[in-house]
Amino acid sequence: MTDNNFRDFSFQPMMEQIIRGLQFRKPTEIQQEVIPAALEGKSVIGHSRTGSGKTHAYLLPLFNKLEEDKREVQFVITAPTRELATQIYDEVRKIIRFSDKEHTWTAKLLVGGTDKQKMAEKLKQPPHIIVGTPGRILDLVKEEAVSIYTARSFVIDEADLMLDLGFINDVDQLLVRSNPGVQLLVFSATIPQRLEHFFKKYLENPYYVKIDDHFSPEKMEHRLIDVRHRDPADIIYEISQTIHPYLAIIFANGKEAANQLANSLLERGLQPGLIHGGLSPRERKRVLKDIQNLKFQYVVATDLAARGIDIKGVSHVINAQLPKEEDFYIHRVGRTARAGMEGTAVSLYGENDVKLIEKLEDKGLNFIYTDVKNGEWHEAKPWNERNLRTKVTTDMDKEAWKRVKKKKQVKPGYKKKMQRQQESIKRQLAKKNKRHK
Repeated sequence: MTDNNFRDFSFQPMMEQIIRGLQFRKPTEIQQEVIPAALEGKSVIGHSRTGSGKTHAYLLPLFNKLEEDKREVQFVITAPTRELATQIYDEVRKIIRFSDKEHTWTAKLLVGGTDKQKMAEKLKQPPHIIVGTPGRILDLVKEEAVSIYTARSFVIDEADLMLDLGFINDVDQLLVRSNPGVQLLVFSATIPQRLEHFFKKYLENPYYVKIDDHFSPEKMEHRLIDVRHRDPADIIYEISQTIHPYLAIIFANGKEAANQLANSLLERGLQPGLIHGGLSPRERKRVLKDIQNLKFQYVVATDLAARGIDIKGVSHVINAQLPKEEDFYIHRVGRTARAGMEGTAVSLYGENDVKLIEKLEDKGLNFIYTDVKNGEWHEAKPWNERNLRTKVTTDMDKEAWKRVKKKKQVKPGYKKKMQRQQESIKRQLAKKNKRHK
């Protein structure tokens, strides 16, 4: 692209009106890569973090190809959770509204938790666009309430989360019932090996896009706090006395850890929201509404729950526990510093997290080692300083042993005598090093 402008794409005139309505100025990196390939009808694998603009990377080219005169399903968009599917559907409705085609372009949201019979009635006139969760779409396809064979494009959003939640089999069943020549647009924050097997089954020479954004937005600050046998809730409470977040997501590893942390923070006077996969659909809907209405300043969440929703306005991410894989760290911190805004990620760590930290540092991520007390940040020593000190000591031990005189003929107790010599030489070396410094 010449000047980073949407006009460089081969869009129909109608799309320019939509892009103005969306107030888009220039394409994001993934949009620059995906849109031309999608317009050509190529199947695409898009590998990028949340917040990179991938939703419109597929919506804009799909709408560009929509034929309003054909009353049949023309593209299907699947998402792993009803919340994410609803958010995508809202963007679809927004595009339709900006297009002046509100009465001719049709879309339907198919998710669980709604009356299936009423939904089937509404599908008697096929919509142009279907957005939904794989399980509910599959149910309605099996009951012949709707056919997706006419669809020319099929989107799998958050494919790795589909895999984690066990929905990839439903997607597989939907693709079996789709036209063999359907264009596949797959988007994922991570590409685990099991997902690669799925790709090989359905994708032949796809256009692969990986957006390597240096592992985190440029305007993000990464802080590390050594837990050192303290209660994470105490540290997070101290952090809350230091920062003034618009909205902070506190990540915990798993539902039990999230429940326990939320209760501990309540005891300390914070009033956090809580969202994880163990909540009922009604509870999750209520919490999300409260988050949108800014009822909470802090939200405790698990990876799976946070992956399936798009929480806007996150200024801080706090990792009560670091994840096991670097991709999950990137995905978590990608919740903040979006759309050119600044953001802060604060992570609590222990000895078990050192390998992850090393990997992230090797890939160019810069951490600020810090601690927090009485509402203030304090500089702290890096995790590896102790290791370096141990290495110096070990080298001194070796040097001292080299200088101990070894006798050819030995008497009883010679080992203790040699150890005393070694200790004496080590003390002399230490004094010498100290004077030298």
